[in-house]
Amino acid sequence: MTDHDHPAGRRAVCRRRRCAALIAAGVLLPLPALTGCSDDAREASVAASQDIAPAPRGELKDGGTLRWAVDAMPGTLNAFQSDADATTARIAGAVLPSMFTIDASGRPQRNADFLDAADVSTRDPKQVVTYKINPKARWSDGRAVTAADFIAQWTALRGKNNAYWTARNAGYDRIGKVEQGANAHEVKVTFARPYADWRSLFTPLYPQSVMGSADAFNDGAREQLKVGAGPFLVQKRDVKEGRVVLVRNPEWWGDTAKLQRIVLQSLPGDKRAAALAEGSVDVAAVDQVAAKRVASARRPAGPGSPGADGHAGPQGGARTGARTDAKAAAAESSALRGYTIRKALEPAYTQLALNGSSGPLADDRVRRAVARALDRQALADTVLKPLDLPSKPLGSHLLMAGQYGYADHSDALGEQDAGAAKELLADAGWKSDGTDRQQAGQKAGAPAPGGYPDGNERPDDRYADDRYGDESAEDDRSGGGSDDRNPARADGVRAAAPGRGDRPTAAEAPLSFTGAVGSEVQQSALLRQSASFYKQAAASEKSEADGDTESAAYAKYKRYKKRAAEALGAAELIETGQGRQLPGSGGHPGARHAAVERAADAAAAPQPAGDRASRVAAVKKNGKPLTLRFVLPDGAGSEQLRTVGRRIASMLGKIGVQTSLQRVSDASYFQDHIASGDYDLALYSWPGTAYPATDARPIYAKPQPAPDGSLTVEQNYTRVGTDHIDQLFDQAASELDEGASHTLVAQADARIWAAAGSIPLYQRPELVATKKSLANVGAFGFATPRFQDIGYQK
Repeated sequence: MTDHDHPAGRRAVCRRRRCAALIAAGVLLPLPALTGCSDDAREASVAASQDIAPAPRGELKDGGTLRWAVDAMPGTLNAFQSDADATTARIAGAVLPSMFTIDASGRPQRNADFLDAADVSTRDPKQVVTYKINPKARWSDGRAVTAADFIAQWTALRGKNNAYWTARNAGYDRIGKVEQGANAHEVKVTFARPYADWRSLFTPLYPQSVMGSADAFNDGAREQLKVGAGPFLVQKRDVKEGRVVLVRNPEWWGDTAKLQRIVLQSLPGDKRAAALAEGSVDVAAVDQVAAKRVASARRPAGPGSPGADGHAGPQGGARTGARTDAKAAAAESSALRGYTIRKALEPAYTQLALNGSSGPLADDRVRRAVARALDRQALADTVLKPLDLPSKPLGSHLLMAGQYGYADHSDALGEQDAGAAKELLADAGWKSDGTDRQQAGQKAGAPAPGGYPDGNERPDDRYADDRYGDESAEDDRSGGGSDDRNPARADGVRAAAPGRGDRPTAAEAPLSFTGAVGSEVQQSALLRQSASFYKQAAASEKSEADGDTESAAYAKYKRYKKRAAEALGAAELIETGQGRQLPGSGGHPGARHAAVERAADAAAAPQPAGDRASRVAAVKKNGKPLTLRFVLPDGAGSEQLRTVGRRIASMLGKIGVQTSLQRVSDASYFQDHIASGDYDLALYSWPGTAYPATDARPIYAKPQPAPDGSLTVEQNYTRVGTDHIDQLFDQAASELDEGASHTLVAQADARIWAAAGSIPLYQRPELVATKKSLANVGAFGFATPRFQDIGYQK
């Protein structure tokens, strides 16, 4: 599963990247009232944030092997090193102690397998946390888990000894001392500075044998973990086969693991659909294309499907080959029917990043204008509505929907308002000269690509049957049989004339796509033009019906309206790479040729109807139009991100802001553009966290001068920050009263909104294919997996 829009790759390593660059600070707006969400709303959100097929342990078989796809072999098995990754974190969760785990609502919970108690025992004059270790807890070599392990980990991670090659020391650097309490199972941690997120510490906990010396820390745990203390142990790390094998820990004192083995198999995202079709993997995070294939395999074959009856299919010498293909397709469908798609809102969000280091976006008025031009609801609908997931825009940078303390603070910036956005631009000196807005490469006088002449929005019922989780839904978008290769020729989506009985002419591919390669571009353009004709025809028939819902004209109106929606839906599937058997789709060999497409698109490519480019004059300052460079990844797995980018470009066009869409290679997208600051606008994601006061601070910290004269931006790749935001984070991290700390985090979030360097759009969808017989595994959301409870149903 590709993740190019996720800058740090995964939650486990989100705060380890550091980079230096220039920045201009944002200006703040008045804060809104700070309110929290209701319990009912939070419960509903939590329900949408996890999908793991929960089942009691008594209903599961004992034994079995789980083959779990991971992005890559772990760079190290030491989670505190810079090359630790998501696979490192997954292994650590299964084989090492965790003092606190995270529940589905993103709150830390004491892990009773390791701790009998853990509390702040003293606040004054110093904060002291007392841990009482479960006496049953012991390492796989038979040694008990004791205070010595805590002391060794603090010594390694406190940041005082450069011999330890650590990636981070957040929290550990606030500790003054760690010592044994009344006995070896009691640990007293005294903080030199108060630390609200103390529950984040000592998870995972490594044995003293790993943390006790720099050599053991740096090299001893990179390729093997000889000792563990979880329900599983690392048995084998096979680089040649690209897999890590975990087996039951015979010394585990908790609930015995249901599975005998877990095999973590390195499997790139573009190979997972094939692995599912072969049945060679049991659990795999997938993209929407692969999820669609799984869902489609579970639907009954329609009458128009190849080979659905004894007379369908090719004739003559081609029949043998067709039969072979049909058998292969049937075998693939049979294998895919053994899977289901678990889906939830991932605890991560996609944002529009505005680089405030220089140029027009260094002016906070321009950034706020860009932000207020966005219809975030429409963008969330584009991504989440087809998946039947809640599509409300995210209202916080620091907490996810349903997470404890979540509140929408976007009012600190202001709601969508094109008029207000234009006023902000004018105040910053960017004004319209009254001439028609002309996009690069667009014919003068040409209609806005993808738009409806009457300005109406596309109907939302286009999503009705495109739900990956609904195994019984029928995909009747085309209105009848289709050869699946050209939706424009499907029944009910014909390029027919808008008038009564007249045929429309074929549309040219919009010039903003000039230079793009692939028949899917032309096909998408034809579908959109066809939809426009049907829309016109529908309006004409509705007018003729004059309110008579029983008339033939009204029947035609309804039919043409439906066909318009169907054509647009088919076009969108093509543009997002979901059109089955289409060149450029994720499931087609032609997808690998995506890199030859045009590197820099003109401002507005074909858009959904509601986002068509209006004839708005470009705003200018000193005769120069306001043009922003919008950098997007060009890989086959990033079609959806580019679709969102094109919709944003269209929205900005409505306030006179031009955009130059530049597509760059996936490999260079983050490091060469986002981290280095080589962009004006970009889309990428940040992970959610149970500890925002600690984890989110480097993402929004104001850059500080470095000894060499440069500025250190940490992870603030927008280069927008303020002293006040930093102060609020520092106060929140030091506030031991949980309610007061949450209030400070909320205030920091409102200030981040007001600075307008990062605009949250939506929580990302989490799609995981699992064998139907598996329980307690899938889209975990925030929750820490309980590896010992994963198993096959009886």
